[in-house]
Amino acid sequence: MKNLKTIAIALFVAVASISVNAQTKKIDVKTSTIKWVGKKVTGEHSGTVNFKDGAVVFKGKKLTGGSFTVDMTSLTATDLTGEYQGKLNGHLKADDFFGTEKFPTAKLVFKTIGAKATDVYTVTADLTIKGITKPVTFDIAVSGNSATTAFKVDRTKYDIKYNSGNFFENLGDKTINDDFELAVVLKF
Repeated sequence: MKNLKTIAIALFVAVASISVNAQTKKIDVKTSTIKWVGKKVTGEHSGTVNFKDGAVVFKGKKLTGGSFTVDMTSLTATDLTGEYQGKLNGHLKADDFFGTEKFPTAKLVFKTIGAKATDVYTVTADLTIKGITKPVTFDIAVSGNSATTAFKVDRTKYDIKYNSGNFFENLGDKTINDDFELAVVLKF
């Protein structure tokens, strides 16, 4: 009888500890999406870039972590076709912008997560682009096996200064906004 109690207590402790341990969920890189928008004085361009891998971490139903790698070589404009799309894609992948030959991936790692509302969190993360790591802060909403966020990134913090009005004068209508926008949908 004493052994049965010991086994029952051990089983209870094991089950209890499993429920409070972190659970890592890999994202589905084929259905998770990153859409970007870059604006300039005369308009904007939009497109996509793909995840290489990533995962979110939960304790129970609470988001507690995340780490993602983006395949920068997949960067493409979706608002153009043909020759113009090829030219823009080539320029975005060149050293003037993301330098994807030398820096084929970007990385985002959650550092702090605070609850903002039910299933909505404020995240501060380290974003690495072109080998430069800077913090970014954004809100992320979790619903079932998906999460969504949208935030802006100041490209000049990652040494992407091409046609930035903060670094070059007399650009006129060639000026490109320093911030680009990201809309992310994670499926896990």
